[in-house]
Amino acid sequence: MFYFWLFLLGLGILILALGFWLWFTKHRGEKPAPELPQPAPSSLPDMEIGTEIVPPIPAKIPAPSPPPELPRRYGEDRLVLLARDPYWLFAYWELSATKQEKFEEIHGSGSWKASRPVLRLYDVTGIEDFQGYNAHYFVDIPINDEADNWYIEVGKPNRTFCVDLGRILPSGTFVPLLRSNPAHTPRASLSECLDEEWLWLEEIYRSLYKYQFGLGSPLILEELKARLGREKLGLEGASPAPWMEGGK
Repeated sequence: MFYFWLFLLGLGILILALGFWLWFTKHRGEKPAPELPQPAPSSLPDMEIGTEIVPPIPAKIPAPSPPPELPRRYGEDRLVLLARDPYWLFAYWELSATKQEKFEEIHGSGSWKASRPVLRLYDVTGIEDFQGYNAHYFVDIPINDEADNWYIEVGKPNRTFCVDLGRILPSGTFVPLLRSNPAHTPRASLSECLDEEWLWLEEIYRSLYKYQFGLGSPLILEELKARLGREKLGLEGASPAPWMEGGK
């Protein structure tokens, strides 16, 4: 028994010696790691680290409201006639419910639906006081009850027209409801009117070919006064323009 414990003690000492020898063999070639230099203390003042600046989210701008629409009706009885060009007219109108009620009071209940709407076009060229019966001629243009404007082809430049909005009864009687303003179609050609105040300039222009001196000469002014029968031409003291000097 004594020898058994002695054997275990010797075995333990052998194992410790072997472990020490292995550790010494592993670490005998290693050198201690050099110490790294520490950074010098900064002389700059302490600085705060800024956070990321996030732009504010703009407030949602409300969409602009649409402009107010013009009313289609104003509750007034009116008929307006305009000249679009030498050959066409344009009429627009508004007829109140009062007109319809009054129409049925005069011509009987249901007369409005029984009648048909028309535009009666009058040629009133040169007529200062149009009474509805003294036009050069008239033409009826059928329309519908839903219409409140109409293009009218007249085909006659330089004429004056007027329009009645009315209804034709089953008997054929025309009942006017509204009358427009007179409208004049423009000319489709150059005007034939000449301004007599400027006719004398043509005489001056023709006289310049006969002279080799400027228009400011008293001789030509005297001759022009005598020829045109005028006391003053408004040219005294004027310097002759280069294009007026004949031959110069």
